[in-house]
Amino acid sequence: MGIIRVKNIRLYSNHGCMVEEGKIGGDYVVNVKVKTGLSKSVETDNLIDTIDYVSIYSIVKKEMSQRVKLLEVVVQKIIDRILDEHKTVQSVRVNVAKKNPPIGGEVEEVSVERKGKRKKE
Repeated sequence: MGIIRVKNIRLYSNHGCMVEEGKIGGDYVVNVKVKTGLSKSVETDNLIDTIDYVSIYSIVKKEMSQRVKLLEVVVQKIIDRILDEHKTVQSVRVNVAKKNPPIGGEVEEVSVERKGKRKKE
């Protein structure tokens, strides 16, 4: 078992409950950590035998581009897609941070983090 991280994915998106957030948007930072078997890729040196981090980035970018009100929702959508599209991933942790949230005070960011595990069959 090993860990692959894709850190500090910076994106602009329109998530939030306020109408202004949907129109103006804001900056987000996403971090993804997946646990998966790496033994085969270590032996073969072949991209097909591991989790392609370009694919992880693409999933994050796609899900972040679809407006939702709550960060909890987009975090879960990212988790679900990673587990669905990468069958060797055993668990995934996703953190989405909204930079400079419009909450009437000086706050650097708010974030939501969740972990998902592959269900045993």
